Amino acid sequence: MAVRLSEEFGQQFVVDNRAGAGGLIGTEIVARAAPDGYTLIMVSTSYSANPALYKLSYDPVKGIAPISLVAAGPLILVVHPSVKANDLKEFLALARARPGTLNFGSSGTGGSIHLAFELLRQMTQTDMQHIPYKGTGPAMADLLGGQIQFMLSSAPAAIPQIKAGKLRALAVTTPKRSPAIPELPAIGEQVPGFEYSSWYGMWTAAGTPKEIVSRLNQALARILKRPDVQERLRADGVEPAHSTPEEFARLLTREIATWTKVVKVGNIKIN
Repeated sequence: MAVRLSEEFGQQFVVDNRAGAGGLIGTEIVARAAPDGYTLIMVSTSYSANPALYKLSYDPVKGIAPISLVAAGPLILVVHPSVKANDLKEFLALARARPGTLNFGSSGTGGSIHLAFELLRQMTQTDMQHIPYKGTGPAMADLLGGQIQFMLSSAPAAIPQIKAGKLRALAVTTPKRSPAIPELPAIGEQVPGFEYSSWYGMWTAAGTPKEIVSRLNQALARILKRPDVQERLRADGVEPAHSTPEEFARLLTREIATWTKVVKVGNIKIN
């Protein structure tokens, strides 16, 4: 997006990666920035869980100026081949028959992958154990080695392992089947109401003039229609997903409510 925005505006968009605290370090910088449209941020699904996990210095919906959703895609529920389940129904039956014996790996406590698993666990009322790792790489390595039994993975990380027969795919987390892997059912087909999208969106500081927000939104719309951009996004396992600022704000409101409930019910705390 930064490269294409630079082309659109004839000015250099510089990427400043600010990792830490689920993205909170970066978001607070942008929330405090001058409302002139020169400081933007790309956030992901974990942004909507932060209000339940951290004390924020700004309102995550009213204290920002949403610009647009950019992309969204599924996670894939994958299991080690030793797991005696060929589909989601068999997997859930196994989890209920052997409570506490199936171990799930994630990129860390409170991360979006952990919360997606926790939502599934709560909605299916199953007893499955969460094993947090320092990143998805170590979790995937232990899944391939059979030290853990399953995880939710991005499509680019999972598909090569699925094709090689090292992992078995059971379902996707999005409300409907993914165009990239239409043979896999959505979890919601077995667990009504379950949905999780790994999404990305852009916002800027509250008070930014509407005409600037609109100009940025329209630029993103043009960028997301480009075949080369669409191809690049799909290679990363997501689909282009442009929205109006108002639609993005409504998405954030819904997501924050969902993850606040999941965190409370699961008694999830960041150490």
